[in-house]
Amino acid sequence: MSRKGIIVALSIFVSALCATAQDSAQWQRAEAEIAAGKYTEAFDHLRDIEHAIVANAQLNEAQKAAERYKVSRGRWNMYLKMRRPDRAKEHLDKMEQFANASKDEATQNDLLYNKAIHYYTFGQDAKGNVVFKEMATKLTASGDYDRVDEVYQTLIANGRRSGSANMVAQAYSGYVAWKDSTYDLRFNAATNALKQQIAEGEALITEKDERLAARQRTIAGLWVLVIILAGVLVAGTLVLLRLVHLTRKQKKTIRIANENNALKAHFISNISAQLTPTLQKLDASRPEVRALQDFAQHIQTLSALESHPDDAVELEETTLPPFCEALAAEIRPLVKRGVQVAVDAPNMSAPINKEYITHILSHLLRNAAKYTPEDGHIRLEFKKRSAHKHQFIVSNTGSFIPEEERENVFKPFLKLHDLTQGDGLGLPICRQMAAKMNGDITIDPEFTKGTRFIITLEA
Repeated sequence: MSRKGIIVALSIFVSALCATAQDSAQWQRAEAEIAAGKYTEAFDHLRDIEHAIVANAQLNEAQKAAERYKVSRGRWNMYLKMRRPDRAKEHLDKMEQFANASKDEATQNDLLYNKAIHYYTFGQDAKGNVVFKEMATKLTASGDYDRVDEVYQTLIANGRRSGSANMVAQAYSGYVAWKDSTYDLRFNAATNALKQQIAEGEALITEKDERLAARQRTIAGLWVLVIILAGVLVAGTLVLLRLVHLTRKQKKTIRIANENNALKAHFISNISAQLTPTLQKLDASRPEVRALQDFAQHIQTLSALESHPDDAVELEETTLPPFCEALAAEIRPLVKRGVQVAVDAPNMSAPINKEYITHILSHLLRNAAKYTPEDGHIRLEFKKRSAHKHQFIVSNTGSFIPEEERENVFKPFLKLHDLTQGDGLGLPICRQMAAKMNGDITIDPEFTKGTRFIITLEA
């Protein structure tokens, strides 16, 4: 095989292997100068390019090595054309160093091509053949049979054009040997590729079948869900219609009950009002007469509150310390010996209905005075819980109301009472008044030293 034919074949070989980045304007200019034989200008450009590569902080060491390889390749190419083997070999060695440092396969393949060119150019055919064989082996191992076939065909064509029977014979001999050695490999590769395509097709069909089945299951599930929802909707509609019917019936029942309660309260209030003049003519010094008079008054008050449950009450800003102190002063003469009556009200005002609050607190304080033992304590407090919520608290030491009776004390007519011992309407009246002020009265379950009533009002 002639040196010229092999070099031509290697040129075609490298065009298929060498995958480098797109050249910049400087690279193009330097290559044009090398092709035109303007070596001095080309050397200057390559030197400027190498300085720029070394100074480029954006490139890592491997990238810089790949770029500097191209610079050394340009210098090597010029020494090759000038037939200066020593300087050409010097840059070929540098090219090998940079190619190894770049860790780039395309750069290393390009180095093999240029080494073969170097050896064939300077008459080292044996080394050139070794490098050529290494390239062919790499391509064959990577499965790129078409490119190796192209190289051999080019070698044979060049031998025929140059009239070199020896070159044609060697190239053809090598080509036949290579074809024989790679026939099984190419056949197996083609077979494996075909099998892979079939497997991929089957996998795609299976995937589409699974997707179709999943969609069918989803559609079936949606239909089941629609049927269930339709059943639930029908059932819900029936239940709703039933609830509407019951609600209307309950509203009618409640309305009738409220009307009856109002009529009952009004009737009781009228009877009490008619009895009051007669009761006032009796001797009030007798306990039973006084008890009847108080009972008649309580009945009128409770009936009036129940007759107009939705009527709004008027609120007025009231300064708390003097208001609370006045209430406490009223019961101090009524307490047992040693009982202390304390007031804890901040220096502020609050919107209250003085009539109702006075009635509630007076009743609770009088009960506290009655049931607090000697040396006990009675306390009236005011607490502001939020911008629209506040509390009056009345507590006293002594006996406490059992848990099972705490809610019953607010219910009227729950038990028969000896009227001389009280009619049991005081706390129910207090709760009705609190409700009229958008509030409530409760007994504190955590206070165990006696009894604590909490009047909570929402302003």
